[in-house]
This record gives sequence, C-alpha cells and structure tokens, in this order.
Amino acid sequence: QVQLVESGGGLVQPGGSLRLSCAASGTIGSLRAMGWYRQAPGKQRDLVARITSGGATTYADSVKGRFTISRDNAKNMVYLQMNSLEPEDTAVYYCDALTVYSVRYWGQGTQVTVSS
Repeated sequence: QVQLVESGGGLVQPGGSLRLSCAASGTIGSLRAMGWYRQAPGKQRDLVARITSGGATTYADSVKGRFTISRDNAKNMVYLQMNSLEPEDTAVYYCDALTVYSVRYWGQGTQVTVSS
C-alpha cells in the first residue's frame, strides 16, 4: 500500500506560479514512477507530468516549458513547479504513484484555480 498526500494548491492570477507537493508513505520501495494528473470539471483526468525512479520525465504538450516535475527520493516527495499559469490550467491536480507491479495509487487531489 502507498499513501499519497498533496498540498500547495490554491488561487493564483494568470501568469503566476504555484508549487505542488506530494508526500508518499507506505511501500514506496516498489514505486516505478510518480506523477501528476489533472481533471477539470466535465473533463477526463489527464496526465500532466511523470517522473520515473531513474529520473526520466514526461510532460503533456500543454505544459511543456512552463511546468517542472521533480523528485526527492530521500524525502519520498514529488513536486510540480507550475509557472506562467493560465486559466486553462484550472483543475483538481492529483498525485499518482505506479508500482513495479503496475498498481496505481492516487492522492486525494488539490484544487488549482487560475483567475484574475
């Protein structure tokens, strides 16, 4: 079992920045990758960024150049630095963890609202 707790969401003006954090606990030694997804009202949950245990990263085209995912293995944390935020980035952001057995865990989500 893996438990994930997100933090760092909130209200920000267009062009602003936020940093999301995700704390992992439990059987974290079996993690293959961790990432961030987001879900806007009435839309499906989509991948934002992912980072593997080896440090390889993947980003959605819509966030490339603006968002950066990072990982602190010693602290069992994953972060999402979000810059140049746009109203279209408004969504609930979920942290996920994928184990080597292809079992996926989700956090409870954190709301990000970009509005003036």
